[in-house]
Amino acid sequence: MFMPERVIEFGKSQADQVYTIFEGREWTFGEFKEKAERVAAYFQQEGYEPGDVIALYAGNSDAFIAAYFGLQLGGFICAPVNTKLTASEIGYIFGHSEAKALITDGALRETADKTGHPFNEVLEIGGSGGFDALLEDGSLKFRPVPLQADDTAVIMYTSGTTGKPKGVMLSHANILATAEIWAEAMDITGADRMQISTPLFHCAASHVFMNPVTLKGGSLVIETAFSPDKTLETLEKTDATMFFGVPAMFAILLNRPDIRDLNVPHLRLFCYGAAPMPYELVKKLKETFPDVKVQNLYGQTENTPAATTLKDHFALDKIGSVGEPLPRTDVRVVDEDGRTLPPGQVGEIVVRGPQVMKGYLKNEAETARTIRDGWMYSGDLGRTDEDGLLYIVDRKKDMIIRGGENVYPLEVEEVLFQIPEILEAAIVGVPHPVYGEVPKAFVVVKEGKSLREDAILAYCAEHLAKFKLPAEVEFLEELPRNASGKVLKHTLRPKVEA
Repeated sequence: MFMPERVIEFGKSQADQVYTIFEGREWTFGEFKEKAERVAAYFQQEGYEPGDVIALYAGNSDAFIAAYFGLQLGGFICAPVNTKLTASEIGYIFGHSEAKALITDGALRETADKTGHPFNEVLEIGGSGGFDALLEDGSLKFRPVPLQADDTAVIMYTSGTTGKPKGVMLSHANILATAEIWAEAMDITGADRMQISTPLFHCAASHVFMNPVTLKGGSLVIETAFSPDKTLETLEKTDATMFFGVPAMFAILLNRPDIRDLNVPHLRLFCYGAAPMPYELVKKLKETFPDVKVQNLYGQTENTPAATTLKDHFALDKIGSVGEPLPRTDVRVVDEDGRTLPPGQVGEIVVRGPQVMKGYLKNEAETARTIRDGWMYSGDLGRTDEDGLLYIVDRKKDMIIRGGENVYPLEVEEVLFQIPEILEAAIVGVPHPVYGEVPKAFVVVKEGKSLREDAILAYCAEHLAKFKLPAEVEFLEELPRNASGKVLKHTLRPKVEA
């Protein structure tokens, strides 16, 4: 029984339990079952065939979740699309995936129309756009479809930080395995209530949290987006038990003067990922919420995403680590020839398990480069310690070679994060006439604080080898990030290469 079928089963076995909470509206599992079946029935009635791709270009809502599960239930392929992309970027995804129809928000319709993609039809969430009416149409009758383990259920496009985004094909078996793996790793039960503030079109919100909590019959609290005031109010009002954020979100929340007044007696777990969490931030989080555990999560769209996790008992002792392999998952650090490296040596991280993708859509060559002998080559550089815990050193493409010496930006960034006045920091390589390239720091200072370049460089000089030191520092109001919270370093480089 795969994830769409689990939702339907809970609609029968615990029909009256609240499943989704969105802007004051609650849907029970029974109500949600009917809505998901109507989504599937509508596209069946309109003549779409199993395997057809339906694009889902929409912000967070309970209707998004109904579309996500309903499309899969009917045997269709759901293709969530990043709402922060430009029309040309979105148009590429529509065209590459050969999407037959589109489900979108009214607010996003204009951008979707600019792509010129020839959809058979477009349904809008909200207002009189058609999708909301579909969810309430009791005349729609769903015809059950046998779902196969290897059928493509979802196509998620990579961030596209360099080059064109790649369509990651995830099967029903991939998605179910990931839900089972994370549910075990985070001790999720039917009593959990997960607050989701990050975008559902991204694999972290949907596959690391939405699906595992759904698998166990828990509840989902959906926010349209992260907002410090609204997010904290929602945490209190809904009695959430779990919350996920990227480090920048936690930094913003912990800097609020009223954070210690937050009344969240049922909150049990803070999860973080997508970027490194500095020691001081983890320490402050644990001090502020001593009864709440913290857990670091690591994975990629290509592994659905699920690779490793660092649990609470290691949070401060193994700072910078992304932890140990998840259940049913093998993780190694290998050299250029695929040989496992001993602890301490840097190599590429490879992952094997039931969550590894089917492959990239229409890209057999890249699939063959990424999946070799069952192992997914991540493109991340890492090392293990003597206890077998994994540390991300950096992306292979982000590594800086300064005069023949390898400089890993993450290592320099971790030093910058130790400076109390710094909220965010990023290191990129910039051209140099002698050394080829050198590190440059981009820094965001906390509100109300001030910091000089010479003070930053002096601190780095105390903690880093000379060849790792930033050649210069540029101060920004904020770092550019994609929807998953990753810093878009390619947008920083033109500022120094032009």
